[in-house]
Amino acid sequence: MLSLRRFSYVLSCFVVVAMIITGCSSEKEQPAVSTTPKQATVAPAVTPMATEKVELTISAAASLTDAFKEIQTNYESKNKQIKLNFNFGASGALQQQIEQGAPADLFFSAATKNMKTLVDKQLIDTAQQKNLLINELVVVVPVDGKVAIQKAEDLTNENIKHLAVGEPQTVPAGSYAKEALTNAKLWDSLQAKIVQGKDVRQVLTYVESGNAEAGFVYKTDALTSKSVKVVFSVDPKSYTPIEYPAGIVKATKHSKETADFYAYLQSKEAQDVFVKFGFSK
Repeated sequence: MLSLRRFSYVLSCFVVVAMIITGCSSEKEQPAVSTTPKQATVAPAVTPMATEKVELTISAAASLTDAFKEIQTNYESKNKQIKLNFNFGASGALQQQIEQGAPADLFFSAATKNMKTLVDKQLIDTAQQKNLLINELVVVVPVDGKVAIQKAEDLTNENIKHLAVGEPQTVPAGSYAKEALTNAKLWDSLQAKIVQGKDVRQVLTYVESGNAEAGFVYKTDALTSKSVKVVFSVDPKSYTPIEYPAGIVKATKHSKETADFYAYLQSKEAQDVFVKFGFSK
C-alpha cells in the first residue's frame, strides 16, 4: 500500500498534468486572429443628374421671324442649357398679352410706342430696354404684277382694287402706312380699297397670293419673299422712324438668363444677322 504522503504526491502530479492538458486544449480552440486588413467598402458612383434646360419666351414682332430663326440656332448651340421659345405677332397684340399677364421674358417690338406703354405701366424697367434696330417701309406688288406703280399717288389707280395694310391700331407697319398716306392726303380716298392684315406677314401673304394688288410692308419682309417685288420705298419723312426696342419683362422668372440673351442681341454676332436680313443699326 502506498503511504499517505506518496499518494498525495501522485495526486498532485496528476492534477498538474490535467491542468496542462486542459490549457493546451483551450489554446487550440481559440480562433486565429487575422492580420489581413479588412477591405474598405467603396460607395457606388453617383451619376450626376442632367441639368434641366431653362426655357425663355421671347415675344417679338412678326417682321423679326426670319432673323430670329438664325439667331436661335446660333445662341442655343453655344448655350446648351437654354431653350428659346418665340411668340411672333403684331407688336400691339403682344403688348396687350403682356399687360394681361401672358408669360414673356423679353419683348422685342417694331415700334417704340408699344415699349413705352409697358414701361409706363411698370411692366418693363426703362433701364432694361433699348432701341436696337431700324427698318424701312416699302410698297410691294406681286412679282408678275402688271400695274405700274412708282409713288404713293399711283395707288389710286383703278387697276388696284385691293391695297393690303396692317391693322393700324395693333400693327406698327399699318400705323406707319396710315401716317404716310395721311401725310400724302390719300388715306381717306383709299379706304374702299384697303384690306387690313393682323400683322405684317399677313399683309405680305395677301400680296404674294394675288389677293391684293399692292401692300405696305417692311423692307425686311419684302426681302424674304420671291413672290413680290418692291416698287418704291415710302418717303421716310412721311412717317415716324421705325425703331425696334427690346426690353426685359419685369415678371420674368429667369432674370439672369434673360439678361444674358438681351446682352447677346446687342452683340456684333447678333447684329450682323439682323443686318443680313435687311435691318439697320
